[in-house]
Amino acid sequence: QVQLVESGGGLVQAGGSLRLSCTASGRTFSSYAMGWFRQAPGKVREFVAIINWSGDITYYSDSVKGRFTISRNNAKNTMYLRMNSLKPEDTAVYYCAAKYGRAGNIRYDVYDYWGQGTQVTVSS
Repeated sequence: QVQLVESGGGLVQAGGSLRLSCTASGRTFSSYAMGWFRQAPGKVREFVAIINWSGDITYYSDSVKGRFTISRNNAKNTMYLRMNSLKPEDTAVYYCAAKYGRAGNIRYDVYDYWGQGTQVTVSS
């Protein structure tokens, strides 16, 4: 079992920044690829960014590329999402997810464990 806890969400004005954290407990964090997903009201959950087990391979959705940065610190069992130049359309509940294995995946249905989510609201 892996327990994931997100933190760092909040209310920010357009153009502002936030850093989300996802702290894992349980099994060996470095055994898992990780991802950030988000879900806005009335919309399906969508992929935001993924990172492989070691942190040297990342991939972003087109909507956040160049603005968001995913990273991880395996010694601290923590993954991060730095979000810059936030837009109102970034408003959503952000979830972190863990997938056993080295490579991440943009499909949310292949992840084994999920956090409870953290709300990000960007005002215009």
